[in-house]
Amino acid sequence: MKAAVMREANKPLSIEDVTISKPGPREVLVRLKAIGVCHSDVHFWDGNFPTEMPVILGHESAGVVEQVGSMVSAVKPGDHVISILSPFCGVCEYCLTGHMSVCHTVNGDQFKRRPDEAPRLSIGKEKVGQFLNLSSFAEQILVHENALCSIDKDMPLDRACLIGCGVITGVGSVFHSARVEPGSTVAVIGCGGVGLAAINGAAIAGASRIIAVDLSPEKLQLATRFGATDTVNPKSGNAIEQVKELTRGGVHYSFECVGSKQTAEMAYHMLRPRGVATIIGMISPGVNIEIPGIELLVTEKRLQGAVMGSNRFRIDFPRFVDLYRQGKLHLDDLISDRIGLDGITGAMQNLKSNKGTVARQVVVL
Repeated sequence: MKAAVMREANKPLSIEDVTISKPGPREVLVRLKAIGVCHSDVHFWDGNFPTEMPVILGHESAGVVEQVGSMVSAVKPGDHVISILSPFCGVCEYCLTGHMSVCHTVNGDQFKRRPDEAPRLSIGKEKVGQFLNLSSFAEQILVHENALCSIDKDMPLDRACLIGCGVITGVGSVFHSARVEPGSTVAVIGCGGVGLAAINGAAIAGASRIIAVDLSPEKLQLATRFGATDTVNPKSGNAIEQVKELTRGGVHYSFECVGSKQTAEMAYHMLRPRGVATIIGMISPGVNIEIPGIELLVTEKRLQGAVMGSNRFRIDFPRFVDLYRQGKLHLDDLISDRIGLDGITGAMQNLKSNKGTVARQVVVL
């Protein structure tokens, strides 16, 4: 198969012929049709987060099942599926208490091949790293069955792939992590793909006021199409004070979708008493967040993280497809451009430069 291979940080990806193995007992081979280019990929491509090399990045994908292993029961050949980077085992404490999205962080080895087995991906005798157990910047993926969810075949796959990361992260954090209540107030910091999805989710949840915060006028304008009732550009003044003025003292819920110390602390300080700040962005390793400890006691503000929207993806994904069909989930508006495999390096450069017109760039195969 053809794949975009990363051999060095911050260098163009090379389109190479990669050998992909046959499915093991619980593995599934998927022919990809669409792949979203996510800012999380950029964090590894530019060296901000470490990864083995050579590696095939990519993790937001949808396609058609080609082959299944002997013990696979979740999907069958011909199924249309969405992948996810947070597979679940189904038997651990986290899965059995309804927190499936954390399973892969403590049981990660269960979803990989053993060291004594042939690698899933290789070029000649050279092993190729499988990024987040997916490696979606390729024509095919070979994954554990619990990293896939089947969907209706009439759902366009170039929209469906967005559900597998950006949308479940943003909308899921609203629905599951923070549990936004109807009539409440919300601030979303960062209006890229994940932030726009969080805004969309807050609108579906019935928030009365949704404040989009971003440095890009173009992204703030786009945010209004996803449900933002107000916009704040920190260039025009203190963003925290602007949000507090709009909401008479602060929001009930804030969502940080950038991944920096400054914006994480900003999300906390935008809260009213008993407010909840949810950190979604990927904050670099070694970076600590500072907040006034006494406030946690006297105001009952809360600061929490959310991985992949605290998802139950085999329930969430079909529901999100229905929300799209109903015109409530604005997947069409998320797509900024459609590209081929050879356009991925440029797409990541666009994200790194923070172009205001870029939400999600989708590879179509």
